Amino acid sequence: MLTTKVFFRKTKGGNIFKTVREHYLRDDIYCGSKTCMKCKARPRDMILDMEDAGAKSSLIPSPYFLVLDTNIILDQIDILEENIITNVIILQTVLEEIRHKSATVYKKLKHIIGNATRKFFLFINEHHRETYIEREPGEKTNDRNDRAIRVAVKWYNTHLNSDNNNINIVLLTDDVENKTRAAEEGLFVVSMEDYIASLENASFLLDKLSKRSYSSDIQGPELFPCHLSPTEVHNGISSGKLLQGTFLASRENFLEGNVNVEGREKPIFVQGRAHLNRAVDGDIVAVEMLPDDKWSSPSEIVLEDEENTDAGNNAEDEEKALRKQSSSKIQEKIPTGKIVGIIRRKWRQYCGILQPSAIKTNVRHLFVPAERKIPKIRIETRQAEILSKQRIIVALDSWPRNSRYPLGHFVRALGNIGDKETENEVLLLEHDVPHSRFSDAVLSFLPKLPWIITEADVAQREDLRYLDICSVDPPGCTDIDDALHCRSLSNGNFDVGVHIADVSHFIRPGTALDKEAALRATTVYLVDKRIDMVPELLSSNLCSLRGKEERFAFSCIWEIDSDANIINTRFCKSIICSRQAMTYEEAQLKIDDATQQDAIAKSLRGLNQLAKKLKKKRLENGALTLASPEIRFQVDSETHDPIDVEAKKLRDTNSMVEEFMLLANISVAEKILAEFPECAMLRRHPEPPQSNFEPLIKAAKNQGFIINTSTGKEFSRSLEETQKESNPYFNTMLKILATRCMLQAVYFISGMHQPEEFKHYGLACPIYTHFTSPIRRYADIIVHRLLAVCIGADATYPELLDKKKNHLLCHNLNYRNRMAQYAGRASVALHTHIFFRNKIQDEEGYILFVRKNALQVLIPKYGLEGTLYLNNSASSSVTFVYNSEDQSQTCGDVVFRAFDPVVIQMSLDSSNVQHEKLFFKLVKPEIPNFSVPPLNTSDTEENSIKKTLKRNLEIKEESFNVRNKKAGKKKKKKN
Repeated sequence: MLTTKVFFRKTKGGNIFKTVREHYLRDDIYCGSKTCMKCKARPRDMILDMEDAGAKSSLIPSPYFLVLDTNIILDQIDILEENIITNVIILQTVLEEIRHKSATVYKKLKHIIGNATRKFFLFINEHHRETYIEREPGEKTNDRNDRAIRVAVKWYNTHLNSDNNNINIVLLTDDVENKTRAAEEGLFVVSMEDYIASLENASFLLDKLSKRSYSSDIQGPELFPCHLSPTEVHNGISSGKLLQGTFLASRENFLEGNVNVEGREKPIFVQGRAHLNRAVDGDIVAVEMLPDDKWSSPSEIVLEDEENTDAGNNAEDEEKALRKQSSSKIQEKIPTGKIVGIIRRKWRQYCGILQPSAIKTNVRHLFVPAERKIPKIRIETRQAEILSKQRIIVALDSWPRNSRYPLGHFVRALGNIGDKETENEVLLLEHDVPHSRFSDAVLSFLPKLPWIITEADVAQREDLRYLDICSVDPPGCTDIDDALHCRSLSNGNFDVGVHIADVSHFIRPGTALDKEAALRATTVYLVDKRIDMVPELLSSNLCSLRGKEERFAFSCIWEIDSDANIINTRFCKSIICSRQAMTYEEAQLKIDDATQQDAIAKSLRGLNQLAKKLKKKRLENGALTLASPEIRFQVDSETHDPIDVEAKKLRDTNSMVEEFMLLANISVAEKILAEFPECAMLRRHPEPPQSNFEPLIKAAKNQGFIINTSTGKEFSRSLEETQKESNPYFNTMLKILATRCMLQAVYFISGMHQPEEFKHYGLACPIYTHFTSPIRRYADIIVHRLLAVCIGADATYPELLDKKKNHLLCHNLNYRNRMAQYAGRASVALHTHIFFRNKIQDEEGYILFVRKNALQVLIPKYGLEGTLYLNNSASSSVTFVYNSEDQSQTCGDVVFRAFDPVVIQMSLDSSNVQHEKLFFKLVKPEIPNFSVPPLNTSDTEENSIKKTLKRNLEIKEESFNVRNKKAGKKKKKKN
């Protein structure tokens, strides 16, 4: 049976096209109930169980099956993931709506449906003869779908109960109109809150109840302007009155942020609660520019959290102070705007801790996210005493105009605060790092052991096992991507090869293994663990170029003359056998020891000599040698806690390996671009706008140096020339500041950009890609596949040459790469804090930045930074005077400027368990009567009482109304 619809469409040319759509209907689609005698289906397809139908409810007589509407699933997926909810009918209408509205919820729902123990049955109502309905003239799609849900519920009632089964079919919906109509039609209908409250031994689920549908239940004065409607936002953007961009909250000041608008060189600055207007970091927003006379500038005050404005007291004073200090700096005002609408929320689940209410019986509490850029979240929980000692996950639901904080709900607990495994889990979740175990589907595509190289493999590859190849990596490296060789030729030139693990041989396109690697995009390196992009069998075994083991490789081989000029280049799939896997230190010792004259020693010396010449040429072309503070931990083998920490040491061998990896990447980029000019995957590093260099130029000028940033070559030259005999670390600090002026390097598809945009600014080369680390980067796997097609070693496939699909892939690669970097830094911070627990040390440091109320200090020994707050309170006898012109702080005869040496006492401030921080105290230069108490220390009794009174006032002002239990008492529109 089928229904037919005919559509006529007129083209721009005046032609009429007729489209016929056929919708097939059947009467043999089964209902899924085990007790049904009418449906003829296989027993394994009948999963709804009458004998174990639904959790025990005081509202619903058993047995019963649940039918969920779309918004219940969208809003309450965290509850549905709990095993207590079973025997649920998911309609095709609802599943399709979920698929279009939320990919994340759709994936979770599909996972639940796939779990047979949960008994979630998918009913194809849109193709069933008795449950399919046509959309009526003038009926909205949403109303038609609600009607389709009610029709399906009626059918189930008739279908299952005609045999005296007496099964209650219960519709769960929070949409008042849908609920009212269902009740009028005689259906059993319940709201989600009422259903959860009625379940036996399930009160804990009330904590997980989404507040998205209850945002109107908060009373109090309106604290924020109303957001414009979608139509008003669309019209405003079309007319140019409004701009669309991504909101990025400030880490240093919770009352400030920026909106990045595509096509504008500089972001739009936003300051103050009202102008931020409930935007959360990452949201896509509509922003309206303020008149020039109302432009402002970022505060020079470091204001990391709102500990002092919990109850809203002092918030307005702080905003006024920010604007006052901004208004005094007319020459530094920047384009400023206000957020007038939210185009798309980018909310996710957040990790953090509970800040319990001062009233013990209260169920409403504040949640403090670990990420400083996220505001506190108001949640309800009946487990505050237990959860206050744990890291928990909370989801955002809504942010009403009359609530200082957004509303959310508890999702789950992670573990005890301070436990290292818990803290590692937090940083992985906060940086969106996929870290679950590889699924059975993924593991099924791994090669079976024992794995051996066959004669057929040898016939298809170049046998390079005779070459003296070796690898050079950091200590403890097990995922060895690359190995090298160098040997002299009879004509005086050198035969040099970079051999890269042939991961693409094991990971074939389109497999579950390939899709998982593409999703993860990169291996994430934490201090004490590694989150692999591919399973360990590949990353640490079959793909890893381990010493004295035969492996498949993809080789890039050059003939290079004694001046490091490339004579010719070739690529091949190969078989190699690395003679030795060495650390950088071991390789350096081998090079420096003149008594060692074996083949590997000679190879390393040849590579080292050529690498120095290659680097010299790069620097002459304008390549930048930048710096970043990096530290290395020595970790206890049993506890994995740090027992020593030091700045990373770079040797010639580090540079040697780097130069040949760069050369291989450039050579491969040229090859794949020549063959695939529209779909080569490359990596570019955009030139920073000149405004980015202003802090660096100003800092160098204060020290008597001129930094020329007009071209990359001039910038590189002037950076290298800024040296101070009195401060050997001065040049390194300048390079650290220069690194912060740079834009992010990104992957891209050649056909999506103009050739002049391909350039890699930092490397000063016109074209570049990533080829040398396929074990830990998915981009390299794509490049390997392209290169294999270029040399006829493998066949192409449609997705490889689809530049639009690969353009989207690049977005994921760039995002995952950025998050992996942030996660790595967070891991270093975590272990630094663990190392400094119960330690107090004096260390030499240098001032990197001078702020209005603080000094940013770098400690070279540990390669870490911290903030030295300057106590400028009325009770202090010491006064610091900030000069914004030369960015200095003066106290009596002592002047602090960027790059000045200081001695700092370091200890760990653990008074704020959410944000432990290194506490810096000034030792030298000595300032009499100057002492900075650690931040967030315990309050005096008087202050404690005041805080409690403020908290109680806040709770009273922002308390929730008791939500209405009766349907229809309060008219709510469907979200």
